Amino acid sequence: MLERLAAELRSLEVRPGMTLLVHASLRSMRTVPGAAEAVLTALRAVLGPGGTVVVPSFTAENSDTSPHYRERTRGMSAGQLARYRDAMPPFDPAHTPAPAMGALAEAVRRAPGAVRSTHPQTSFAAVGARAAELLADHDGTCHLGERSPLARLYDAGASVLMIGVGYDVCSSFHLSEYRIPDPPRRMYRCVVLRDGERRWTSYEDVDLDDRDFEELGMAFEKSGLTRPPYPEAVLHGKVGGAASVLLRIKEAVDFGSVWLTENRRCGGARP
Repeated sequence: MLERLAAELRSLEVRPGMTLLVHASLRSMRTVPGAAEAVLTALRAVLGPGGTVVVPSFTAENSDTSPHYRERTRGMSAGQLARYRDAMPPFDPAHTPAPAMGALAEAVRRAPGAVRSTHPQTSFAAVGARAAELLADHDGTCHLGERSPLARLYDAGASVLMIGVGYDVCSSFHLSEYRIPDPPRRMYRCVVLRDGERRWTSYEDVDLDDRDFEELGMAFEKSGLTRPPYPEAVLHGKVGGAASVLLRIKEAVDFGSVWLTENRRCGGARP
């Protein structure tokens, strides 16, 4: 299994020393015992000691301004809502899981030597040579902009590997949102663990909206950036039976900034 996964990754031009931001849904590999650990092992084997695997370890469960909260609390009485809020887990980067991000993201977060950024809602986890460097100093008031790991991944020439998922979860396009003129902003609120105490915190940031990311990704694939002199900007293949895509962050974000500026007619955040 590991040899096959490694061969498939190499066919997608995954090479030693690369930094990869990986989004994955391993539903097609349910019959494979330990699929998440197998994919992570194969990734690290192909990337070698100089490579780095980064995953989103986002947490909506600790926020009362998230769709997750609205869905879970819809129809609750005042008493039920109060009890629900009191039980909401505070974010602790060392221990808080990211169940919505999938099994591979959790495998990375729990891996020996893994590093996690400290944003209470949009943290990243990573293992490998550049993990600590790329995830350091994630500003708690900047979800996915210039003071986040996404900007460092952009500067580092990293690539995105999507396994079994579409462009709708391609978080790199959020960096494009920060780079459009006067992006809409809104307030976010979540509960965190500070000095051993549970506390609520609020901050203003860009109004994130991924509803058109699938359309944006398809436009990117049809753009000149996926043809010479950038023939490798988007590559398609399969990993463990799942349709997979490898793309370079810089070209995707640059294209996304222009596309969003030209095509968005209104803002509206959902995370």
